Amino acid sequence: MSRVGKVVCVTGGSGYIASWLVKLLLQRGYTVKASVRDLNDPKKTEHLLSLDGAKERLHLFKASLEEEGSFDSLIEGSEGVFHTASPAFLSATDPQAEIIDPAVKGTLNVLRSCAKAPSVKRVVITSSIASLMCNGKPLNPDVVVDETWNSDPVFCENSKHWYILSKTLAEEAAWNFAKENGIDMVTINPGIVVGPLLQPTLNSSAGLILYKINGPQSCPNVVHMFVDVRDVALAHIQAFEVASATGRYCLVGHVAHTSEALKIVREFYPALNIPEKYVDEKPIQPKYQVSKERAQSLGINFTPLEVSLRDTVESLKEKGFLRI
Repeated sequence: MSRVGKVVCVTGGSGYIASWLVKLLLQRGYTVKASVRDLNDPKKTEHLLSLDGAKERLHLFKASLEEEGSFDSLIEGSEGVFHTASPAFLSATDPQAEIIDPAVKGTLNVLRSCAKAPSVKRVVITSSIASLMCNGKPLNPDVVVDETWNSDPVFCENSKHWYILSKTLAEEAAWNFAKENGIDMVTINPGIVVGPLLQPTLNSSAGLILYKINGPQSCPNVVHMFVDVRDVALAHIQAFEVASATGRYCLVGHVAHTSEALKIVREFYPALNIPEKYVDEKPIQPKYQVSKERAQSLGINFTPLEVSLRDTVESLKEKGFLRI
C-alpha cells in the first residue's frame, strides 16, 4: 500500500515502544505526529528528531493524558491513531492518582479526540498481556492463554497489582467507548518487552533485565512472557494496515523461566556475575503457553529470545546503564 501523504499519530511518542513505532512509521513513508509531555526536554525529543525522515515528516506536539482536549490537534487530520501513552511503573504512593486515573482517563481523552476527528479510520491501543492474565487461574504446561482471557479487577486490587489493574480498566473502558461511538479499534497486548532502546532513558522492562543482571545474587523463581520491541512496533503498524485486523492480539514470542533468560545472557557475557541460585527452594514455577495464532495472522514472526536479550544488553551497555 502507498503510505506517501498518509498522516498517523502516536501518543507518548518518546516511550520505548512508541519510539520504535515512530521509527518504523517514518521508514514506511508516513507523516507522523507524535505527542510528548515536554517539548523542551531533549531526553524526550532528540532521539526522535534524529530518526531518518524526521526532518521532513515528523511533527511533535505537547499533550497530557489528564488534560481533556489536549490530543485534539494531534489527532485531527490523522488516519491512524496509535495510543501508547500510559504510566508504566508498578508501585506508587497513591496508585489511583498516579497510575490508574492517568491510564483510564488518558485513554478516554484520546478516544474522545478520535470521536471528534472524521479523518480517523482506525485506533490501535497499546494494552498489555497483563489485562488478560491476572485472574487467579492456575497456569501449567497444558494451559494456553489466548485473547479470550481477562484479568479480574477485584483480584488485581486485592493483590495490589496496580499497574495490571490500570491496564485492565483502561482497556475495558476503551472497548466500551469504541463500541458506543462506532470507533474501529484494535488492541495489542504484549508481554515483557525487550530489545534495543532508542530513547536515552531506562524504561521499566529494560530496567527489569538490568536488575536481574545487577541485582541480588539469587534468581527469582518466576516465569516471564517476552516479546521483542521491534515485533511489538511492527504489530501495531500491521494492526492498522491489515484491513481485516480486529479485536485483541496477544503478543508473546517466548514464555521462559527467569533462569532460562539469565542462562542466555550468561552464555553471551560470561564476565557478568549473573545469579544461578534460586531465591527460594520451592518447586520451579511451571511454564505455560500463550497463543501466537492471531499475532501470526498479522504477519508477525517473533524474534528469537537470544537475539532480543543480547540486543537488550548491548543497548544497556551503549546507553551507559551497564558496564561489562
